[in-house]
Amino acid sequence: MALSRVKTIALVGLEGYVIDIEVDIAEGLPGYTLLGLPDTALTESRDRVRSALVNSGFAWPNRRVTVSLSPAWLPKKGSNFDLPIAIALLIAKGEILQESCDDIVFMGELGLDGSLRFVRGVLPTLVSATKEGFSRAIIPRDNRSESTLVKGIQSSSASSLLGVVELLRDGKILEEVSVLQEANDESVSLDLEDVVGQKGARFALEIAAIGGHHILFIGPPGTGKTMLAERAPTILPPLTQDIALEVSAIHSVAGVLNLRGALSSLPPFVAPHHTTTSPAMVGGGSHAVRPGAVSLAHEGILFIDEAPECTGGVLDSLRQPLESGTVTISRATGSTTYPANFLLILAANPCPCGRYSGRGKSCTCSSLQIRRYLQKLSGPLLDRIDIRTYVEVPTRVEMANPLPGESSALVRKRVIEAREVSAQRFARCSWKLNSRIPPRELRKRFAAEKSAMALLHSEMDSERLSARGFHKVLRLGWSIADQKGHSIPTKEDVEVALGLREGMDLFQ
Repeated sequence: MALSRVKTIALVGLEGYVIDIEVDIAEGLPGYTLLGLPDTALTESRDRVRSALVNSGFAWPNRRVTVSLSPAWLPKKGSNFDLPIAIALLIAKGEILQESCDDIVFMGELGLDGSLRFVRGVLPTLVSATKEGFSRAIIPRDNRSESTLVKGIQSSSASSLLGVVELLRDGKILEEVSVLQEANDESVSLDLEDVVGQKGARFALEIAAIGGHHILFIGPPGTGKTMLAERAPTILPPLTQDIALEVSAIHSVAGVLNLRGALSSLPPFVAPHHTTTSPAMVGGGSHAVRPGAVSLAHEGILFIDEAPECTGGVLDSLRQPLESGTVTISRATGSTTYPANFLLILAANPCPCGRYSGRGKSCTCSSLQIRRYLQKLSGPLLDRIDIRTYVEVPTRVEMANPLPGESSALVRKRVIEAREVSAQRFARCSWKLNSRIPPRELRKRFAAEKSAMALLHSEMDSERLSARGFHKVLRLGWSIADQKGHSIPTKEDVEVALGLREGMDLFQ
């Protein structure tokens, strides 16, 4: 009888759990038994591990093999258990000493030829391993860039099972991960100065960036709605190291970190197509629960173009993440929670034909068609949108003006300065942005001037504002005050906030 034990990490969302992989090779009829709630990909590991061992020059034990993954109550998913199972088998066969594998976390998918392949979630796995006190990890070579972000653990990368065995036998350092991957700021070529005109829409976008307010752009096709949204990340403050690590961890779990760059400090920009489904938007999956667009946009921008054309229920599925900043996905195997604190930008045409301008010129749609079209954006969702602004067609003078508009760098500087003011104001609070001020605090510590509060109360009395709208406008007032350098929102600030909140009269 031979028994061995190897450690790995199983992810549930972004949280990792230490898994003990125990292998017992005993006398009896040849067979292979895998215990511990494995999914289909993990059940198929038997054939991958067998072929990898044989093709790497090791013999498959022609005896009864039992592999146990504990704790047994936790569902195990994915192919990253291949490498630790193979190492545990080799220890049980006497090919590797048990002592050489203590305090090491193994992860990686095996090819039939014994090669180590890329797996998802290496970054949050290493973070969890560090918290659990592990000092070493062995990962696939294709994942080595992710490990550069995790301090406190020595990561070695390998390209094959045979290379890992040589390391464990001889202590040979394979490919030590020491060179940091350069940041990949995807949108450095985008700049707000490319947008012609749109003074009102640019101001609204700046206020949205200052306070983290959600925004709806309405306007005819070709007026610059998408251009404004795509440049929104360039005016947001760069991500701090801790937040960048959290964002990268989500992208690692989704398997798309290579599209962003492990060290990128640029807030993410995610733009799902309007035909996307609810599971793709909020996350899901029948087996492994993957993060959706709302989580990939964490601490960045979620942009939905042609919002009224979205299929039923997709936009309304955003209501809960907009309020809580997280999304919880429940399946038969359990619940998974991902962070989803994003700035939502919606874009819509003013009518089905797209040519309505408020003056009705060249528009062929009836008032009933316009109302039905915009009613596809539900009232509860619109109530959660802080800013609604109309994007006008650029004038002939604006198009002929050779001077560019304000650059992203200049606007970002103002946004950072305004956020520093709010950060000082909320130094002893659990929130940092104006859009996150709790309602109770808005009515007490963070109320506006008396004349401004009287204006808001009169709007509520006339039923032009809901209770949520009252708080939304007051939060907007604080962002406008920070942008203008006021210590407290004035009546003028609140009037501007009301104008941004009300937008066009199409929703009336």
